[in-house]
Amino acid sequence: MTHRQKPRKLGRSVLAVLASLGALAGAALGGAAPAGAVPRSERIAAGVTYRQYDIKAAKGLTHAHVVTVDLRDPHVRLDLLHPGAVAARAAVSRLADSAGAVAGVNGDFFDITETQHPGVEATGATDGPAIASGRELKAAVPDGQRFGPSLPPGTTTKNVLGVGTDRRARLDSISLVGSVRSPAGALPLGGFNQFALPVGSVGAFTSLWGGVSRARATCGTDTDRAAPCSSDTYEVTVRHGRVVAVADTPGSGAIASGTTVLVGREAGAQRLRKLSIGERVTVRHRLVASASRVPYRFALGGYPVLSHGKPLPGLDNATAAVRTAVGIADGGRRLLLFALDGAPAYRTGLTIAEVAAALRSLGAVDGFSLDGGGSTTLVARAPGASAVSVRNHPTGGAERPVPNGIGVFSTR
Repeated sequence: MTHRQKPRKLGRSVLAVLASLGALAGAALGGAAPAGAVPRSERIAAGVTYRQYDIKAAKGLTHAHVVTVDLRDPHVRLDLLHPGAVAARAAVSRLADSAGAVAGVNGDFFDITETQHPGVEATGATDGPAIASGRELKAAVPDGQRFGPSLPPGTTTKNVLGVGTDRRARLDSISLVGSVRSPAGALPLGGFNQFALPVGSVGAFTSLWGGVSRARATCGTDTDRAAPCSSDTYEVTVRHGRVVAVADTPGSGAIASGTTVLVGREAGAQRLRKLSIGERVTVRHRLVASASRVPYRFALGGYPVLSHGKPLPGLDNATAAVRTAVGIADGGRRLLLFALDGAPAYRTGLTIAEVAAALRSLGAVDGFSLDGGGSTTLVARAPGASAVSVRNHPTGGAERPVPNGIGVFSTR
């Protein structure tokens, strides 16, 4: 296993470096144990262990990598790994090392391609909500706009896995509540730093979005991701509470601090056209959890597969693939980061139903599926190392740049 450079603080100045290096990371990968190998456990840091083992699945042998995190240890915490902007990507190993994490996995499904919308830039932004270090980064796209496999019955893009300020992990659902107020009245906010807006709505984009074009936000519909882009759009730039610019189409480029760009489609565009340059506008937005009253330290999207010790009804048990998932045990005090190996010998993987069963066999009561396939990556430091190593084999032979992940941090 190859050790990477010493951790350094992640900031905006390294965003471009992370993006350029992301495709190259993972050239030297930690080898998976051979089939039939005796499971072994390795201490990564206080309260953090790593193990790997074989799973005999319906469609063949696969290999799992698991990082167990004991949140009862005061020296351990979890947070969102991300490259400094919602619409940006980097390899998990780069994200982990830049943030000083001792382990981590890839996160939510994301806007990876826009072949169905020629000329529109893929944003790399995730489907679901995201919160990092208590800071709200983005809200969820409409269910019909999401990337990834079909959602299990009863789940939505608003579903999240998170850890609260009480240091307990839990599953929840997070919704956007917001408004745009002007002398002409108020209108609801339909989006916040997300790659797709509901039809007829207005979305807010802040400096957290990054510099990627906002055009994708007006493409597709609430039920059809591949539907054409809207021909009725409008954009309004609000700086320090006043309208400073307007445009007929969504723009691109970095958004300055203190500035909010409002993008409208159809009815939302028509409402924005009533705003004039110099007019006072107040934009408010917050993410509201449906169950927890404890603020989240971090949260990210995906979908639940296990709840209160039982698999969700209707889980797919036909399509096997390389997967990433998270299990919650011991009342939210223990987290299991679970990733399958993408080496050819193990690539048949697991079905979602088998993932739920695997998490339960590890002691999980709740389980959550994250992005899989070429995105599946689990990293952890080797004893004495100052940087993480990739512990599984990504299916593409190298790490795929991703927009976020879960990072494990330890102070000793």
